[in-house]
Amino acid sequence: MMEFVAANLAPIMFGSVVFFLLSGFPVAFALSACGLLFGFIGMELGLLPSTLFQALPLRVFGIMQNDILLAIPFFTLMGLILERSGMAEDLLDTAGQVFGPVRGGLALAVIFVGALLAATTGVVAASVISMGLISLPIMLRYGYSRPIACGVITASGTLAQAIPPSLVLIVMADQLGRSVGDIYKGAFIPAFMLVGLYALFIIGLAIFRPQTVPALPPEAIRYREPNGASGLRSLLVFLSLVVGISTLFGANYDTILSAIEGREVVTTLEEVVVIALTFGTALALLLAGLNRLLRLGLLSQIAERFTFVLIPPLALIFLVLGTIFLGIATPTEGGAMGAVGAMIMAVSRKRLDLVKLREALESTTKLSVFVLFILIGATVFSFTFTAIDGKEWVEHLFDKLPGGQLGFLIFVNAVIFFLGFFLDFFEIAFILIPLLAPVADKLGIDLIWFGVMIALNLQTSFLTPPFGFALFYLRSVAPVGAFIDRVTGKRVDGVRTTQIYRGSVAFVCIQILMLALIIAFPEIVTGNLDEKVQVDLDSIQIQAPPSDGGWGAPAGGDNGGW
Repeated sequence: MMEFVAANLAPIMFGSVVFFLLSGFPVAFALSACGLLFGFIGMELGLLPSTLFQALPLRVFGIMQNDILLAIPFFTLMGLILERSGMAEDLLDTAGQVFGPVRGGLALAVIFVGALLAATTGVVAASVISMGLISLPIMLRYGYSRPIACGVITASGTLAQAIPPSLVLIVMADQLGRSVGDIYKGAFIPAFMLVGLYALFIIGLAIFRPQTVPALPPEAIRYREPNGASGLRSLLVFLSLVVGISTLFGANYDTILSAIEGREVVTTLEEVVVIALTFGTALALLLAGLNRLLRLGLLSQIAERFTFVLIPPLALIFLVLGTIFLGIATPTEGGAMGAVGAMIMAVSRKRLDLVKLREALESTTKLSVFVLFILIGATVFSFTFTAIDGKEWVEHLFDKLPGGQLGFLIFVNAVIFFLGFFLDFFEIAFILIPLLAPVADKLGIDLIWFGVMIALNLQTSFLTPPFGFALFYLRSVAPVGAFIDRVTGKRVDGVRTTQIYRGSVAFVCIQILMLALIIAFPEIVTGNLDEKVQVDLDSIQIQAPPSDGGWGAPAGGDNGGW
């Protein structure tokens, strides 16, 4: 018996932690308890030295000194302040008025606002609950299909997992040992491709099944001009003007910068895009502000409201992500700027007081401590698992998979997709990624590509029945029974749990399609990364210092003065 345990200690340990996790035992304590228990068993069997755990305190202090993890509380605080300042309500109301007159417009507005909230709040619960409270009653009021309405709200809320600055991507970068900035760059295009696929799905429904996504009736449009016009033409002209001037500015940015500095300056495409977008947001705010201040009346009501509601969050996104992409700020510094910017936005709207600030700080502290304790537990588990050659056992498991890289990627994504039915993304990231990353690296898989792929896969864990958290968040705010609508006075049926589950299926399929595209075309992720510098070791030359001692030393090697 003891010989069997000694020979199979790694698989027994892995099976034990999976059992504890599925049983509902707290994750951090399950991981650390398994690590300590099997460490002592290994010592008793003579497989591990008795001094094994002496290095463990240094590992724990190393986690606390990790600068990358500091970005988590900053980005969380930024998101919670924006969520409590009512930004989501303003965005949903305005976007609904802009897109509502067309079939599927409300659903497109939810997707658009979900992407914007994802890039600013980064909190799935806040996004899903806000959109469920605001958009779902309107969709039910005007005859939207219940599964479609529920599906688009839950799927758009989970975009916070994929769009930078996502907490999942920060954790993934830390576990893979890669730059957060690089993994943000890699995830940027796939995340917005996913948003585009969501929008295409809604557009397809509007064309082929228009009764499931009806347009808002004229009486539901609140922002109108005195002559009864919608004002959308003014908005379109204004946006076209701003985009045109920003594009022209970006195209001539090198010339302008060269004239200012008096020398030829060549900038990267990333810098030009960030500068042009930032210039565009500042220009839109300036023009709209002058129009209001001078009472010029050049913009319609909807155009003015759209600008003042939409542009400030966009400016914050460009400030935070732009400085990270350009290498001006680290993710931690970018998160700190974002938190300060969110406070300034909330104070300027007179929507931040000490009570809301305290609530945001308390929630941020709870989430940060939650992540830290799970990471400490995962470190204890990984410490013992590595000591008993568990990682070699994992590598040997994947040696027998057919198909090389492709077989490995398909199998890993299938396993993580299945575990997403039962486990939270933090648990999967902290337990499995450290075991899978070395195998992926040995197979020649780019770890940024691998990390973005797993992050998008983990996003589905919020949507997959029966334990998808986004489904639970929506269930908590969706009406269960029939109710009398306060606007129309008509009786409206509630939303059944099975309708929420049915609505998620189509969007899970879209996410699987996106995963397949990333596996088939890695350049979707890697094409946005900086080229790796190839160093030819054979061409490296080491030059000795000059014979006179070098570095200003007196001839003859008299270094007594040093």
